[in-house]
Amino acid sequence: MEIFGVDIGGSGIKGAPVDLNRGDLAQERHKVLTPHPATPDGVAGCVVEVVRHFDWNGPVGVTFPGVVTGGVTRSAANMDKGWVGVDTAALLSSRLDGLPVTVLNDADAAGVAEMTYGAGRGVAGTVILLTLGTGIGSALFTDGRLVPNTELGHLELKGHDAETRASVKAKEDGDLTWERWAHRVGKYLAHVEMLFSPDLFIIGGGVSRKPEKFLPLIEGVRAEIVPAKLQNNAGIVGAAMAARPASASG
Repeated sequence: MEIFGVDIGGSGIKGAPVDLNRGDLAQERHKVLTPHPATPDGVAGCVVEVVRHFDWNGPVGVTFPGVVTGGVTRSAANMDKGWVGVDTAALLSSRLDGLPVTVLNDADAAGVAEMTYGAGRGVAGTVILLTLGTGIGSALFTDGRLVPNTELGHLELKGHDAETRASVKAKEDGDLTWERWAHRVGKYLAHVEMLFSPDLFIIGGGVSRKPEKFLPLIEGVRAEIVPAKLQNNAGIVGAAMAARPASASG
């Protein structure tokens, strides 16, 4: 079956119908730039644009880069602070003329997709997916069960939010070489490993398309580190999975 997934990011908003039998996009995704400031009204308009591009009329799953509980956004580190406390599921449903909308944390969505269809499939123990992009998102699993909204990108690293040192944005803003950035990522992974002792790290986000550039340079981490198989489409796939009607989930 096909369900629509939208992935809201700090730089882009992308979406497509997803074939949940295959765990892949059913059509080429459509992407628009995230507005700045990334206000609820502005971003909602972009989500509508992405969904309407496909003339979609059915359930929609949407990711958000922050804590989400019961469809309400509770934090917005890389978005406009006006998102905090917004019933985002209701807002987007209203803007989409009443289509049913499910909203969840972006990294949680990517993690669920990777655990079902990708690099984490069949892996027991503790698995942590980290999406490296504008910020750092995280999804923590123990024996396949998600612990939602972990937000490990905001752990303190050298006196700062970890994502301000080890995200892709930090690499670009600081004009860091792959070697220097990999050193920072390694320090961050070692810190996360000290706290959670994962068996596997999955690295997602757009940078997962270039694992050869940095993964061999990471040192000081005992756990296995692999790139996300679904790469930067994992969020879209996970969003669609979350919006699948209960009657069709079995």
